[in-house]
This record gives sequence, structure tokens and C-alpha cells, in this order.
Amino acid sequence: MLNEEICKVRDKLNKSIEKNVDYDIIYKISVELDVLIAKYYNEEILNVEKV
Repeated sequence: MLNEEICKVRDKLNKSIEKNVDYDIIYKISVELDVLIAKYYNEEILNVEKV
């Protein structure tokens, strides 16, 4: 489910930040998270429009 994937990537991002991982890697994970969140909101909008 998309919610679970968002949680996994968010945790991965937070751990990377805590460990001071290279900024480029943190940025890529952040973009991945943004894409998942956008997909989630798009699905929610489609569900609302169906009602």
C-alpha cells in the first residue's frame, strides 16, 4: 500500500539525516518521498471526485 511505502521511505530519509549521509543521497530519498506523497494525494483527490 502507498501509505506503507511512504512510511518506509520517510524512515529511510530520517535515518540518513541522523547518520549525516551524503547530501546527494538525502536529496534523492527526499525526492522519492515527495513523489510518493504526490501519488497519495492524487489518489485521494480521485477518490473524492468519484463520490
